[in-house]
Amino acid sequence: MKAVLTTLQMVFLSIPIMGDEVTKSTFEDIKVRAEKGEAVDQLLLGKLYARGVGVPQDFKMAAKWFRKSAEQGNADAQYSLGAMFDQGDGLLEDDKNAIKWYRKAAKQGNAKAQNNLAIMYNIGRGLEKDTKQSAKFFRKAAEQGHAYAQYNMGVMYEFGEGVPRSFREAVKWYRKAAERGFAQAQTDLGLLYAMGEGVPQDFKEAYKWFRIAAERGNAQSQFSLGVMYANGQGVLKNELTAYAWWNIASASGHAAAKRYKGIITERFSNNEICKAQALSREMLKNNPKLLK
Repeated sequence: MKAVLTTLQMVFLSIPIMGDEVTKSTFEDIKVRAEKGEAVDQLLLGKLYARGVGVPQDFKMAAKWFRKSAEQGNADAQYSLGAMFDQGDGLLEDDKNAIKWYRKAAKQGNAKAQNNLAIMYNIGRGLEKDTKQSAKFFRKAAEQGHAYAQYNMGVMYEFGEGVPRSFREAVKWYRKAAERGFAQAQTDLGLLYAMGEGVPQDFKEAYKWFRIAAERGNAQSQFSLGVMYANGQGVLKNELTAYAWWNIASASGHAAAKRYKGIITERFSNNEICKAQALSREMLKNNPKLLK
């Protein structure tokens, strides 16, 4: 059984900024407006420095401009400043200040800040552990369509953390995050279908979600696909394909996949091992994203 605290997902500075390139004149225009006190441009300038777009990466300058914008009440800047205190980028790592700015942004409805504040409550970092408050803030962000928070809400329901335990609710929230492309949610949704928890057991549906996540490099789903091929669950039994998926997952460090691959190898002839390894290579050639 996975541990709740190590499964929750925090989100940091990953916001796209006007593409990957900013001309020198555009940068200077933004800087001029920021220096005149335009909060939106101060935020944007902070992002440019944080990402190193149009200027050498400089977290201290990023923090400076995030703070100027945050002090004017810009919620995105408040979240960004909180994240910098959280990670210790350009500023001393400071949980109290991270919480302070996350809370200001969360109060304005910033979903990223709500998600991160929920995690701080969940693990008792910088404040007293409170799983009910954690669930409250996860829900606020999840209801805005934030995939990390939707996944985290699923984790809370699966394990009964801050909310009554409910596999049905866990499936609901995992599905929402899975449909937004969140690979770990796709994996966990597949596991619940495979176990018949919160939904009728359905190996074909489990296979569907495992396959989607596996194609994006999720080692747990790759391992699970191997199990399904080895047992003929939701798919025709094929031990060579099982080996191929375990081979790929083990290359990403999945311990169980490495162990299962070793067990099945003992039953294979040299010719079968060669075929299975060739299949692994072909799969990886067709989709390099299988290995992260």
